[in-house]
Amino acid sequence: MPKKQPRVLLIEDTASLVHLYQQYLKNENIDLHTVTTGQDAKVFIADTPPELVLLDLGLPDMNGMDILKWIQEESFPTHVIVITANNAVDTVLEVMRLGALDFMEKPFDAKRLTTTVNNALKQASLEDFVEDLKITFDRHNYHGFIGSSLPMQAIYRIIDSAAPSKATVFITGESGTGKEVCAEAIHQQSTRAKEPFVALNCGAIPRDLMESEIFGHTKGAFTGAVSERKGAASQANGGTLFLDEVAEMDMDLQTKLLRFIQTGRFQKVGATKEESTDIRFICATNKDPLKEVNEGRFREDLYYRLQVIPIHLPPLNERGDDIMEISQHLLEKIAKEEQKKFTSFSNEAVQVFRNYDWPGNVRQLQNVIRNIVVLHDNEQVLLEHLPHPLNTQLPQADAIQSQTVSHPKLTQSAPAELSSETVIKPLAQVEREAIEEAIVHCDGNIPKAAALLEVSPSTIYRKKSAWPDN
Repeated sequence: MPKKQPRVLLIEDTASLVHLYQQYLKNENIDLHTVTTGQDAKVFIADTPPELVLLDLGLPDMNGMDILKWIQEESFPTHVIVITANNAVDTVLEVMRLGALDFMEKPFDAKRLTTTVNNALKQASLEDFVEDLKITFDRHNYHGFIGSSLPMQAIYRIIDSAAPSKATVFITGESGTGKEVCAEAIHQQSTRAKEPFVALNCGAIPRDLMESEIFGHTKGAFTGAVSERKGAASQANGGTLFLDEVAEMDMDLQTKLLRFIQTGRFQKVGATKEESTDIRFICATNKDPLKEVNEGRFREDLYYRLQVIPIHLPPLNERGDDIMEISQHLLEKIAKEEQKKFTSFSNEAVQVFRNYDWPGNVRQLQNVIRNIVVLHDNEQVLLEHLPHPLNTQLPQADAIQSQTVSHPKLTQSAPAELSSETVIKPLAQVEREAIEEAIVHCDGNIPKAAALLEVSPSTIYRKKSAWPDN
């Protein structure tokens, strides 16, 4: 699909100049429109603001400066290049103060006009791109997700792009990373948002009942089937069917699922006729699907049928500051539910939370916060409130604090009286030794070392690269 041409509005009342400028710009990739009065210009801009306005100040019904002021006051998303024969310094300064992007003095040639127009359009395009990035990276909440880290911003962008499609999505990630939250986000962002979202955990349903859960069954289809029952395939018609832990399905059912995804048709257990349904499929697993394929537990053709849009959710320990964003959100939410006073975390508790690996991811974090709030009541979460296994980190946390706050090489206390044999080390050497000790203490994990030293990881990387032997 060809890219849409940027709209350019020429506001000029002299017919010969209009024709000349049109000739100058005829080979440019723009959608050029012309008006001859200020009033017509206002109507055009208010209706569909162009990317660029070429504005002559000497118009028959008003001063072009008034149009420039109006564009600025109304905050129209358009750039303005002023065209005038008046090159007085005060005029130039005034139009630039009012937001004009550039100033062109008559007469000018074709090259000057085309270069100025193209540069203005490139700048407008770049500013739009930066604004889009600003909006994108300003998202701290997204359809149930909490977090503004770069890995999660990438996930949000994928969901934005994938949601309008009917393409199958395959979500992978460790247990507790939010695979069902991701599936619901895709559904809520899609055109099916008002239709059903049906989720099935394939690992929690007995294998002999799994087919019935998905496709339904007729009365008497098996022992205990006392009435006809709709399965998830019928319940999700028009909406989204989410199959969590899909790799837990037995191979026979995987074959039926593959055909169902390909055709949109299924057969209830015990039925003789097929039914059809309109469903968006989203599947997930906490296993490595390719490993499951290679070991013969997951059909290769089903894997590739599901892997149309893959989304891998990062573990919590790779999400940086999201740990405390989520923790603060959960603390406020659960404290309100339990009618407790908690509002924040102590610095020591924050350090333990940041340094812990969170093998159970967000689900474990949620359970830890709930444990703290239910069993204690205080305005701040303190070290003594932390449950197992976080409380096993406390001696280490105390040692870390001792090293970072009271490090003998960085102490701020008054220096002892120095003997003639005392060796004074250069500050750069003291700093390097402190950084190296912190890195060793954290088993080579530079982000953790940076947190203990209360600097950014980039500071450590920059200082390491500047060391003479690196």
